[in-house]
Amino acid sequence: MKQPNILFLLADDMGHWAMRNAGNTDIHTPNLDRLAQRGVKFDNFFCASPVCSPARASILTGTMPSCHGILDWLDGGSMDRASLSRESLEYMPHETIPIQYTDHLTAYTDILASGGYRCALSGKWHMGDSMTPQHSFSHWYTIGGGGVRYFNPETIEDGVLSEKEGYITDLIGENALECLDRFSKEDAPFYLSVHFTAPHSPWEETDHKKEYLDLYRDCDFNATPDLPYHPWQVFTCPHGQGERRKELLRGYYAAITAMDHQIGRLMDRLDELGIADDTIVIFTSDNGMNLGQHGIWGKGNGTFPQNMYDSSVKVPFIASWPGHFAKGAVCSELFSHYDILPTLCHLAGCPVNTKQEIPGHSFARWLEDPELERSRPVVVFDEYGPVRMIRDKEWKLVLRYPYGPNEFYHLTEDPDETENLFHDPAQEDRIVAMRRQMEEWFLRYSDPDLDARKEGVTGTGQYCRAGSRAHLLEKYGPMPRPVKNE
Repeated sequence: MKQPNILFLLADDMGHWAMRNAGNTDIHTPNLDRLAQRGVKFDNFFCASPVCSPARASILTGTMPSCHGILDWLDGGSMDRASLSRESLEYMPHETIPIQYTDHLTAYTDILASGGYRCALSGKWHMGDSMTPQHSFSHWYTIGGGGVRYFNPETIEDGVLSEKEGYITDLIGENALECLDRFSKEDAPFYLSVHFTAPHSPWEETDHKKEYLDLYRDCDFNATPDLPYHPWQVFTCPHGQGERRKELLRGYYAAITAMDHQIGRLMDRLDELGIADDTIVIFTSDNGMNLGQHGIWGKGNGTFPQNMYDSSVKVPFIASWPGHFAKGAVCSELFSHYDILPTLCHLAGCPVNTKQEIPGHSFARWLEDPELERSRPVVVFDEYGPVRMIRDKEWKLVLRYPYGPNEFYHLTEDPDETENLFHDPAQEDRIVAMRRQMEEWFLRYSDPDLDARKEGVTGTGQYCRAGSRAHLLEKYGPMPRPVKNE
């Protein structure tokens, strides 16, 4: 069978709850709705870490933060300080030298490229060294760090950082459209990552297009709760109550609708080029986001200690491939971003050959038959610094090493995670069993030298490599990591 093209669409800070087809009647996303009608929507898909850089690295390498070593959002290692303007240094003050944080691991783009794919990036990278193409990407259009202005942003193209006139969502979309036009004339299959910065903050009135803001002028914003601030709230993102809350939600939703418009243009272009039937289209987000859920504004680092609420860790996931995947279907089984690497390799017909052992499994069968039942209970794991989570369909355990506080929720009875049962004597055996299962899993799939519990991760950013070997990596380059065998 001919290898399919792959169009991978990634949002920034968009929770599963922000999807209209997930029950949010406030949001306007006609093209994501169209994509879901063409394919399979997953109701229980999870990120590997509820913050951007670790989550993105887990998608790319199929590993957890305690294996790939990006343990927090990156506040350093993206740019050469000497090349930055004074204005750039104001919002990237901790940049020193570029660091390729994941150079010791195999990414799925490396596997696809070795299998004949042309790999391209249009949009946010935020995994270190933004100036240099990595992991077999032959086209590289990105931004300098993790955030950027929506209007007149600085972008990187052909190794040059420069300010571009326009709206960043449109610029990323236009670059991706150019890639599609070029790739459609080539014989080789393509993999195109389109990493929007939307709907990441800022969400001010001046940051987004009036045509999208106006869609929400009269919105009551009933899809998100209006609660007092959580007692652990730290203000890592814009926040507000009353009218200020509505202003920020308006900006967040406008950013999503602007992104949705570009997604529609990309889907239309596939049709126009006659390659829609040959192209897998996937949409997901790097992590979830709270905009009032639990009284939190922010993602996993919207609180300290960091949180693992479903609103932080559950993400949208839609996949379409006409004639191959189910159409207009919903899958309720649990899957995670670390399952993406084996799934894409499976669909592309490329053997999974990695330097690292990967914990994920292909869910290609569920794309064809979304109601397929799994033969054994499935759990998903999440990690953010000293906070780790194990979750199945019924229960969730959150451990904060070494001192807590810890949490245990009965999700089928308490889906909003309001009643912490960790100290309930009736749950002791279940908690012990799940804790043992989680610790054995992390012991197998983590690098002891990169164990995030040892690094004092606070949610305020990572400036350099983690682990005691960091200085050796900078001096001698990546060292091979043995792969454990069954």
